Amino acid sequence: MLSDMQIELIDTFLDLCETKSFNQTAERLGVTQSTISGRVKSLERAVGVRLFRRSRSGTALTTQGLRFEPHARSLRHDWITALNATRDTAMAGVTIRIGLQHDLMGVNIKQLVGRLRAMLPDTALLFETDYSAQMCSDLTSGRQDIAILYSPVMQPDLYFETLGELRFVMVSTESDTLKGINKQNYILANYSAAFAHAHAALLPDLAHVSLSIGQNAAMVDLLTSLSGSAYVLAHSAKGLVAAGECQIVQDAPPITQTVFVGLNVRNRHRAAYRKLIKALHEQYGPAPSLRTRERARPQES
Repeated sequence: MLSDMQIELIDTFLDLCETKSFNQTAERLGVTQSTISGRVKSLERAVGVRLFRRSRSGTALTTQGLRFEPHARSLRHDWITALNATRDTAMAGVTIRIGLQHDLMGVNIKQLVGRLRAMLPDTALLFETDYSAQMCSDLTSGRQDIAILYSPVMQPDLYFETLGELRFVMVSTESDTLKGINKQNYILANYSAAFAHAHAALLPDLAHVSLSIGQNAAMVDLLTSLSGSAYVLAHSAKGLVAAGECQIVQDAPPITQTVFVGLNVRNRHRAAYRKLIKALHEQYGPAPSLRTRERARPQES
């Protein structure tokens, strides 16, 4: 059995495979660059070969490093599988760590908790809100069990399914038509790369402004404290209109954001996880007619 220290070396190696940057890996793992360098040297001494080549152009795997990478992933997979084997297969009496995109905390969270409690009454639920890239990292390392997110970061260890879509609409304190929108007071929503791309395609004149926000709750706070216009979740728009704070911009096209569920590949066929995913499909929209398995080589987040 591998020790925690050995797994730490493997995690550092695999993170460097993604970032190709000692500085970025140090930031992501919350340690110093010298710590990362020390871990790499320790791992290289253990395996007896040089794994990385550093130059002015960056960090790259050596031939030996390329050969070691799939085995490193297998080692981490076996370690996490061994830890999970100590859990009851029905996942009763354990804690399920659920990552949740920031914006989704305000979308029928009470209903979601009720669904999951009814399904797993003896299981503790730990919700943690974050951004997609960090949640994907946490899934890979085993720090989270399942994540509900906007932007999957494709990695060999991860599996994703589409759950449904959220609808965003433009609201304004100024006008109910695009013609009356003051660009100087427009706040650009940057909820995800896909959302930003759709917004730029639909409204190119509003794609470049001086203020941008990446959270729906923060956007609502700004609109209620300042005058302006922006895209918010449909349920938030309803509340702003009901409170007399904003009006719907009638001719602004709605923008949809796909919601995904992600988990480690090793868990995709486990019965308890399939039940969880079914509940999430019921929560965020009808299950799609074709559930595609999305797998790809890792990309830098």
